[in-house]
Amino acid sequence: MGGTENGEPPLKRAKESLGELNNFSVNSFCFEPTSNSLGDPMPRPLPSQGDGDLVGTKGVIRKQEFIKIITRALYSLGYDKTGALLEEESGIPLRSSIVSLFVRQVLDGKWDESVATLREIGLSDETVKSAFFVILEQKFFELLQQEKTMAALNTLRNEIAPLHINMKRVHELAACIISHSLGVVSSHGNLYVHSRSQILEKLETLLPAAMFVPERRLEHLVEQALDVQRDSCVFHNTLDSELSLYSDHQCGRNRIPSQTSQILQAHNDEVWYLEFSHNGKYLASASKDQSTVIWEVKENGAVCLRHTLIGHKKPVLTVSWSPDDNQLLTCGQEEVIRRWDVHSGECLHVYEKSGAGLISCGWFPDGKGVLSGITDKSICLWGLDGRELECWKGQRILKISDMAITSDGKKVISICRESAILLLDREAKFERLIEEDQVITSFSLSNDSKFLLVNLINQEIHLWSIEGDPKVISKYKGHKRTRFVIRSCFGGFGQAFIASGSEDSQVFIWHRSTGELLLALPGHSGAVNCVSWNPADPHMLASASDDRTIRIWGLDRMNLKCKDALSSSNGFVHHSCGKRR
Repeated sequence: MGGTENGEPPLKRAKESLGELNNFSVNSFCFEPTSNSLGDPMPRPLPSQGDGDLVGTKGVIRKQEFIKIITRALYSLGYDKTGALLEEESGIPLRSSIVSLFVRQVLDGKWDESVATLREIGLSDETVKSAFFVILEQKFFELLQQEKTMAALNTLRNEIAPLHINMKRVHELAACIISHSLGVVSSHGNLYVHSRSQILEKLETLLPAAMFVPERRLEHLVEQALDVQRDSCVFHNTLDSELSLYSDHQCGRNRIPSQTSQILQAHNDEVWYLEFSHNGKYLASASKDQSTVIWEVKENGAVCLRHTLIGHKKPVLTVSWSPDDNQLLTCGQEEVIRRWDVHSGECLHVYEKSGAGLISCGWFPDGKGVLSGITDKSICLWGLDGRELECWKGQRILKISDMAITSDGKKVISICRESAILLLDREAKFERLIEEDQVITSFSLSNDSKFLLVNLINQEIHLWSIEGDPKVISKYKGHKRTRFVIRSCFGGFGQAFIASGSEDSQVFIWHRSTGELLLALPGHSGAVNCVSWNPADPHMLASASDDRTIRIWGLDRMNLKCKDALSSSNGFVHHSCGKRR
């Protein structure tokens, strides 16, 4: 360990090893006194010195492992000279002499020698067999490539097959020989797909970490440290791009939107619903005044009126953005659904069902279908042209406008009874219920379609996991609800927070995992009916109220002026001209 084979200094050999070696440079390790950059003698410690040394304030980091990991990182980053110098100065080689010999033999294609060397290292039989298989498979392929078919066959019969592992692959290799002999390209994958350095990478995953320091081990440890800091940060609401290694990460309450940055006034009556587009560039609000407003979010964070959509004859209950955010659905109260062009404000189509009213709307994930709950308690799927594609009849929905479909398009979710939510599997033709003890007033589906946020009449919000057997995993309390439908939402970075409206005119924000109430934001003068968190900006939250206004909430540093934003608006009022079908 630490011996030299040809007496050349490590730096010179590191330079020669570039190319095929790349990150697998094999350096012999000289520990004789050498000169530093100033020409002074620099003694080198023996490899055995410092083996038991610990570094760090807590005394849990082994110095030898620490230096090896740094050395590995230097080679991985392409700093071969620096890596070799660290090995030389520390007296701690990245690899032992026998492992370095093994690496050289693999890269030189000396398969039999590498197998013999591996036997000497002293590994478990299972590990040795797995490594042998990788080495001998590469030997097999290279023999075929050299047109040495009989030699390849002998390797397969006498060396690979006797290992008695991965017999499926053994049969594929046999098929490769037949195909190669016939001049046919094998259907079992490309021959000779691995370079020798790739084989070495594969061997690294099989052999002990103490023998081969894993590739990018230092990066992995740093990422783990950042993950721990992020997970322990109660108020974490920062993009990963803003994290720094220079200091420990800790968000304060000021990283959660808590200050009113704008007050939007465009409706003449209570605002019942609002929702940001998927790309965060638009906000749609629905009102009792029978209108829907599309707001545009500027690059500087200002929110300006884009279009006022007129056409419904009853209050607008809800809206839904198309997957590409180019179209918007609006649903009147037990009336019709209208589909609008977001950019022009034109009504493109009107969906209705004879003898029944529509009470909810949503998009099929591919953007080619429209879903709706109907007053006859059925759910319908239409094509964009209004043609009915599917209809689920029976007790499928109540007169509540909440409905959702999972991102894979497989499950339709709706409130089917006062205290139950239906999970309808379209493909398996299977139904499952989420049952509560209290009356359900609304629900919201998470972006990953794995969780459901359920608002109850008893002033609680329950978080359900809907993967596998549905179960409640968290509860949120503190907001007020006695008479109206109050809606909540997921939001923030990684949807780590829960926000909700409240009848006491406040917006409530909880930590999703712990259920801790973090903030109650005053500002509105009427019940807050709905909230929506910008999916592209974790620092922007919107709330809709009976006071006819929409509040945009931002960080303390945001100081946008509502009047300036509204005065620069170029909004227009659009009247529906869509055909009824």
